[in-house]
Amino acid sequence: MREDGKLDYLELPATDMAQTKDFYTKAFGWTFVDYGPTYAAFDQGLDGGFDADAERTKTPLPVLYAHDLEAMQAKVEAAGGTVLKPIYSFPGGRRFHFADPAGTEMAVWSET
Repeated sequence: MREDGKLDYLELPATDMAQTKDFYTKAFGWTFVDYGPTYAAFDQGLDGGFDADAERTKTPLPVLYAHDLEAMQAKVEAAGGTVLKPIYSFPGGRRFHFADPAGTEMAVWSET
């Protein structure tokens, strides 16, 4: 069961999607679900995905879960976090991105 504020997903950068998928398939036997040409999801103990979108930052993106996305965004802001991308929809749910006081970018997602 998913829990508020727990790590739930990890997005990793990929500069060449085909090469990235080929490496992880050959090295570790991973399989992928493609969501368009720039995103491939994996389930390897911790769900995650590789993101080859050129607009995306080239650092890992830890993603937390929230049952109530608006309430969690309010908590993040009240605790001193900075919202970098307000709540938006994506295939599978909605999410927002924030930076903690040290500048680390993270995201929070919800299925609704």
